[in-house]
Amino acid sequence: MQFNNKASLKRWSAALLLPWFAAGCASVAPGLHFNKKDSASGYSSSSASNAGTSAGASDELTDAVLKPITPQLVKAERDIREKQVTQDISKLLGKPEPYSIDSGDVLSIVVWDHPELSNAATVATGMQAGTGADASTSATTAPPAGFIVDHEGMIQFPYAGPIKVAGMTQDQARNLLTSKLSKYLKQPRVTLRVQSYRSKRVYVDGEVRSPGLQAINDIPMTLVEALNRAGGVLPTGDQSQVVVNRNGVNYQINLPQLVQRGVNPGSIMLAHGDVVRVRSRDESKVFVSGEVVSPRALPMYNGRLTLNEALGESGGINPLSGDGSQIYVVRKNGTDQVVYQLDGRSPGALAMAEGFELAPKDVVYVAATPLANWHRAISLILPGALSSAVGASRPVK
Repeated sequence: MQFNNKASLKRWSAALLLPWFAAGCASVAPGLHFNKKDSASGYSSSSASNAGTSAGASDELTDAVLKPITPQLVKAERDIREKQVTQDISKLLGKPEPYSIDSGDVLSIVVWDHPELSNAATVATGMQAGTGADASTSATTAPPAGFIVDHEGMIQFPYAGPIKVAGMTQDQARNLLTSKLSKYLKQPRVTLRVQSYRSKRVYVDGEVRSPGLQAINDIPMTLVEALNRAGGVLPTGDQSQVVVNRNGVNYQINLPQLVQRGVNPGSIMLAHGDVVRVRSRDESKVFVSGEVVSPRALPMYNGRLTLNEALGESGGINPLSGDGSQIYVVRKNGTDQVVYQLDGRSPGALAMAEGFELAPKDVVYVAATPLANWHRAISLILPGALSSAVGASRPVK
């Protein structure tokens, strides 16, 4: 056989070698492969590896459990989520109680028909500020007008002397002061209220509009109240990932789940020193890769994202190269690997995909069709081999 030129020889060689490469391309095709093994259940275990990855990475997914996504599986997963034991937050639940005075609070006390007693705090404040101080200096250095509860929980009031009011409500403190003054005044009428709340506070951080300190006042400081005072949760915040830190212990709060279970988030009472943090949605992502139109990392919506939503957000399965019968969800449960498979060609597959909820850090992978794998394998082994084979059938000019 004679060839007119080297180009003819190249086209003839490519056409001759293509069938040989096609027979072995299945073992070297790029992408993620799942080799099913028969078991007692008929469909339980597999080995997963990714071409081009390290041996250590492939060993981690060896013996991964492969489960087909069926209506029975979707229902079982839903039951597990509903019965899942959440963290005990009973220590955070309680009923609103009247505000109790504590060290640092400033009290406003008025004794009716005795203005000289009511102005005692103002006069004392002016004396402490200094006679020669200018207006700007006194405005910044002078303590607030009123009776300040000292570090021992005491206040000093004329005629009554030192009175311990820490731990009392406003009514209890007023009754105590009235009884003290009744020894010197006839039927004294006293009005006592907290003028400045400075003893108790909580800190709100994370994905809220106005993070910072929130003072606890006569309005009960519930979790909902603290979030509202901070301007509410931002669109980037995850309401299912609210953390309350109390005395070094973190309590995970899932607000949508509490409402679903009939627990009012307003019953979560915050205490002095609590730290509330709203985590970002970016901390709980699902990764979609493989033969989809737009592979990407997707944030979950308040801890929830279904397989159908993940595929939709990624543009759906690539119609040119995606295999709808091989849609995988790779999940790591502790040290175990679980791989779920959905056959998108089966009737009701979209309904099952909508009912199958993903977990944070899940990997959704759509495998390529055998033809796409074959084309890529040939292109890797012999770049330009397909175009050369096609050209081999054309007559030489």
